[in-house]
Amino acid sequence: MMTLPLVLRGDARPFIVVGGGAVAARKVRTLVQAGAAVRVIAPHLHRDIQALATQITLEQRPATAAEVFASGSLLVLATDNPQLNAALAESGRRQGCLVCRVDDTRDNDFIFPAVIDRSPLLVSVSTQGASPALTRHVKQRLEAFLPQDYRQLGSYVEQLRERIKALLKPSERAAFWRSWMNSMAPELILGRQAGRAAAVTDELLSGDDAGKGEVWLVGAGPGDPDLLTFRALRLIQSAEVVFYDRLVNPLILDLLHPQAERFYVGKARSQHAVPQDGINQLLVDAALAGKKVLRLKGGDPFIFGRGGEEIEQLAQAGIPFQVVPGITAASGCAAYAGIPLTHRDHAQSVRFVTGHLKDGTCDLPWTELVHPQQTLVIYMGLTGLPHICAQLMKNGMPADTPIALIEKGTLPEQQVHISTLQEMPDYVRDRDISAPTLTIVGSVVSLHKKLQWR
Repeated sequence: MMTLPLVLRGDARPFIVVGGGAVAARKVRTLVQAGAAVRVIAPHLHRDIQALATQITLEQRPATAAEVFASGSLLVLATDNPQLNAALAESGRRQGCLVCRVDDTRDNDFIFPAVIDRSPLLVSVSTQGASPALTRHVKQRLEAFLPQDYRQLGSYVEQLRERIKALLKPSERAAFWRSWMNSMAPELILGRQAGRAAAVTDELLSGDDAGKGEVWLVGAGPGDPDLLTFRALRLIQSAEVVFYDRLVNPLILDLLHPQAERFYVGKARSQHAVPQDGINQLLVDAALAGKKVLRLKGGDPFIFGRGGEEIEQLAQAGIPFQVVPGITAASGCAAYAGIPLTHRDHAQSVRFVTGHLKDGTCDLPWTELVHPQQTLVIYMGLTGLPHICAQLMKNGMPADTPIALIEKGTLPEQQVHISTLQEMPDYVRDRDISAPTLTIVGSVVSLHKKLQWR
């Protein structure tokens, strides 16, 4: 490590920026945001510097090697003249300044890191001048894990810190903060539930925190782990007990904490690892044991996912819960297949239905599903596909209506099978197609050949 990361108050020292171009403008903007006193010397000023004219001191003139700088200043050299930058760096150091040359990272006393601002939380990233591109890349990756709500978390902790100082002895504080950070409170703050977070905090302070758990009902999306929401990923990595479905990609399960307890509660046709009532009770029992409980479902938990049934029982039992939506299979699979569900020339509405058979039939409003300007999306329809196609044609849908059967949508193994309403049952019978599948019926399917991108 050749540099020492420090956090400097913006108003601790005056800053002098020599140069008026785009690079100088970025430095000036950062300094102004930090509350620094900034003096800019340049003959020509970038429009962004001009916009800050009321907040900085401007000297619109060429800089010379004989410039006088106040001792202790931080000098940022951002001209397009390397010789002038070198001369000013030497002069500045003689006058007691620390120097940052934007054109030569080897001649720097300090550098500007990339900053993720979630004030009061600040995270800085630096490659010590070796690679600005790598610095930006790492910053972007970290930003994905630090949503804007961390501002609220930081502010809450800042205020709570004063209270803890008044209530607890110095020897007790570290243990409290470990317990608090591992409790539900931080996630409640991130979920904008400050009232519940305050209750958790009070329970920790009183020692009455036994048996206080929570259930997170999270949609894992259609399969591709890249389609997880940031919030879903954060909860997946925080859970202590996990109940997951058959359609959850194993790569998503790999994101779980290594010590998290895992329980498979998936359902296949006529094969339920755990009955629904049993799943509901498992969630209640785990939460009553004080655990952070993750109920992980494929797609979106509120679209053919029985999520409503599960949280209804949680509500009856007085168990706190959160719901995180996921990208439903209809959206994810259609997008990855290049089939828009709506299109001005094809469909002005879309309907989602389940094709799951009960007693060998589907109880669907067939006449309502037959509409020339409508896209029909059928979940869980592989087994019942012959019956579905027959009923749609019986109720007036043209036999040559395009139909797509998307197999293992959004995954690397994705296959898109295209046929017509009349021919699709025979097409499927002649091929080894397996669940999970999604069926799309309507003229939008004709766009697949033109719009496919995978």
